[in-house]
Parts: sequence; C-alpha cells; structure tokens
Amino acid sequence: MLAIVAPARLASTRFPEKLLHPICGKPLILWVAERIRDQAPDIPAYFAVDDARLQEVVEGAGFRAIMTRTDHQSGTDRLAEANEQIGADVLINVQADEPLVAASQIAALAKFMEEGATMATLATPFRRRKDFLDPNQVKVVMNEQQDALYFSRAPIPYNRDAFDTFDDAWVDAAPAYRHLGLYAYRAEFLKQFCALPQGKLEVIEKLEQLRALENGVAIKVGLTEEVSIGIDTSEDAAAFAAYLLKED
Repeated sequence: MLAIVAPARLASTRFPEKLLHPICGKPLILWVAERIRDQAPDIPAYFAVDDARLQEVVEGAGFRAIMTRTDHQSGTDRLAEANEQIGADVLINVQADEPLVAASQIAALAKFMEEGATMATLATPFRRRKDFLDPNQVKVVMNEQQDALYFSRAPIPYNRDAFDTFDDAWVDAAPAYRHLGLYAYRAEFLKQFCALPQGKLEVIEKLEQLRALENGVAIKVGLTEEVSIGIDTSEDAAAFAAYLLKED
C-alpha cells in the first residue's frame, strides 16, 4: 500500500501558526490538502498533526488527520508515528506548507519506489547565482545513477577556477541542483531511520537526509522543473495569494 502523509506541526518560529493562516479565505493547510487530492486522487492521503486545531480544520473539510505527539524532533519522526496507524508499505512525504506540489513529482517518487528504491527525493536545477549561494536553499550532487552523493547548504559543486566571478549562465549550465523537500520511504526503512542516532554531518549541516547517507543508504534523486512554493514567512503567504489571484 502506498500513502501520502503530510507532517503538520503548528508551531513555527519564522511564521507562527502558519498552517492555519488564511490565504484568500482558506487556511494554508487546506490549500495543501486540496492540491494533494487534485494531483493524486488515487493515493490515500493523511495529515499527521500535533494540535487539535489542525485536526479540526483538516477533518472538518473532509480530509484525514492523525494526531501525533508534540515532541517529535522532525517531520520524519511524525511520519513514522502516523504510519503505525496507517500501515502503508511505502510513504510519500509531502510538506504541509507547500501548496503547489505536482502530480508529476508524486509520480516520480512513486516510480522510484516501484523500482526498488529504499528512499527517494527530488531536485530542480538552479538558474541564478544568488539562489545557488543561499544557504537556505539546499544543494544536492548525485552520480550517474541518480543516487545522491551529498547534500549541503554550501554551494556544491564548487567552481574552483572562478568562484568569485561565475554568473547565472554558469549556474544554469552546471550540474547545480536545489533539493526539494519531498521524500518517499519504505516503511521498514523509515522505522530504522528514526531509530538511528543523528549523524555528525547531519548535526553540522542541519540536514536530516544526511543521516541516511552516513549510514550507507542510497537516496534516489528525481529531477523536476516544477518547484513547489514553500510558505515560510508572511511574505511567502502574500506571494501565494497573489499567485492565486493571478490564476483566477
């Protein structure tokens, strides 16, 4: 059984209670729920929530919510707890604050798992030097088999010969990829992953996926040109509202 699960934590440092923030008259979490339903109608979807208010909003609109503990360190831990009730063999982790996830992205992750991957994620090409240098935009480098070699907040691959002068054109032509926070896991591996101690590289970079690489687990990386908008600030919410009004 394949299931989509969106870990949903109410607390947010940069944008308090953002999942309940109304955008064009609807809480952000419902924009995400409706998008998942529209883009992947044949896959059962759940929200793994940590607050009764989130559960009420999700279930009140006809979607499925599972209450999880409030003390999880990561969305992956929340996902694993939710699956104790769901019982899926394969899980796709969609971010609860990204309302433009695409059917092609979900399909790419599902295909990797059908082909036997243990864990998979997505990336998209960088187009601008500014974005490539931004430590909040995570980079991934991969081998010819589309296995991740490393994830970093640093600009990798590093342009040794012209780092101070390289431009947008170099970034656009280089194998420079931004990691997108969508994942797929086998349930048996998810349990093992959550039981592992944090890795040294994971602690330094503050990137949870490095724990898998540090323990010798391959992560398949699919490429996509569609980039889901993450809502991390009130400005992001305003930009998404503007996008919706433009689409209308």
